[in-house]
Amino acid sequence: MKIIEARSINKYFYAPDRFHALKDISFSVEKGEFVSIMGKSGCGKSTLLYILSTMDTDYEGDLLMEEQLVTGLSHEQLSKIRNEHIGFVFQFHYLLPEFSVLENVMLPALKLGRKTKEEIEHDAMTKLRLLDIDSQATKLASRISGGQKQRVAIARALINNPSIIMGDEPTGNLDSKNASIVFDIFRELSDEEDLSLLIVTHDEDFANKTDRIIEMEDGRIISHKRE
Repeated sequence: MKIIEARSINKYFYAPDRFHALKDISFSVEKGEFVSIMGKSGCGKSTLLYILSTMDTDYEGDLLMEEQLVTGLSHEQLSKIRNEHIGFVFQFHYLLPEFSVLENVMLPALKLGRKTKEEIEHDAMTKLRLLDIDSQATKLASRISGGQKQRVAIARALINNPSIIMGDEPTGNLDSKNASIVFDIFRELSDEEDLSLLIVTHDEDFANKTDRIIEMEDGRIISHKRE
């Protein structure tokens, strides 16, 4: 099953001049597939991820999520899709420092509002255990290490049991040891939980261990490399 599919996506910027940022982008990510996107700075990787995540709706072409067309839906409908189907992990963890680790992980589920607070707390602890960081649950997010913060950010991304995790340089701020830990977590989620992952990265070692590398240059996909 295709979890996400882009069909002939084109993106233009108009200020200060007209610029064709994405050029006829077409590809899909299957259920359980672990895909990385590589390319030089400015090639369009993050612009593409922003469209695929449904946060940018100003593009030409079609975007499908679980084989349903999402292009043209309202901002409210897209917000619901993001909350239900997409987990995000960024280069910076964006944890709320005045909240505990557990409270940070619970936030997206509280926003979705489908379960009681007690159920969400139970789910959040389950995710923290999965990432071997449950011992930090009651600590303030500001009081844990950088590598731990990124694991908490992954737990938060998983709390609503998304169909796909999207990451923008999720190991970019980590040392090699913690980057390796984060990769292993992603690999396990793909292999054991059948979760799809689409990760923008500059880290060749990271990308070379994923199922497929999508290489971009000047707004185009120039190659697909399968491992």
